[in-house]
Amino acid sequence: MMKVETQKEHRWLQQLVGTWQCEHMATIEPGKKPELVTWTETVRSLDGVWIVGESSGDMPGCGNVTTIITLGFDAAKKRFVGTWVGSMMPHLWIYDGELDSSEKVLTLHSSGPAFDNPGHTTKFKDVIELRSNDERTLTGIMLDKDGKWSELMTMTQRRLK
Repeated sequence: MMKVETQKEHRWLQQLVGTWQCEHMATIEPGKKPELVTWTETVRSLDGVWIVGESSGDMPGCGNVTTIITLGFDAAKKRFVGTWVGSMMPHLWIYDGELDSSEKVLTLHSSGPAFDNPGHTTKFKDVIELRSNDERTLTGIMLDKDGKWSELMTMTQRRLK
C-alpha cells in the first residue's frame, strides 16, 4: 500500500463535489422542437483523491437512466483518468484527460461506439468547463465518420448544494 500525496489536480476535482441540477435541450423526435431534459447528479469525494458522480433522469428514447462517472489524477502519468458507465448502454468508457492552462476546462478523451456508423468505434471528448463555483457545463463531442468533430450535446449543471 502507498499513501497518495494529493496534487493540485486532485484538489481541482473537489470543485465538482455536491448536488447538481443538469439541464440540456434534446430532440425527442426528428422534425419536432427540442425539449428541456433535466437530471440530478450527486458527486462525492473518495478522501480527496477521486470523485464519484451518479446521475439519473429521463433520456429521450430510453426512459429513466442512471450514469456513474469516476475521475482522479494519475500523478505518474500527469493525466486525469476515469470511467463512465450508463444504464442505457453496455460500453465502459475509459477517460484520459488534461486541464487547460486557464484551469477551467477539463477535456476527457475516450473511444466508444460510433453512433453514426454502427459496428464501428470512434473518438470522443467530454469537456467539463467551470463557469463559476456553482455552474459548469458538460459538452459531448464525437469524431464523425467524415473525420469532423461534432457536438452531441451540451448540458448546463447548476449546484443545488
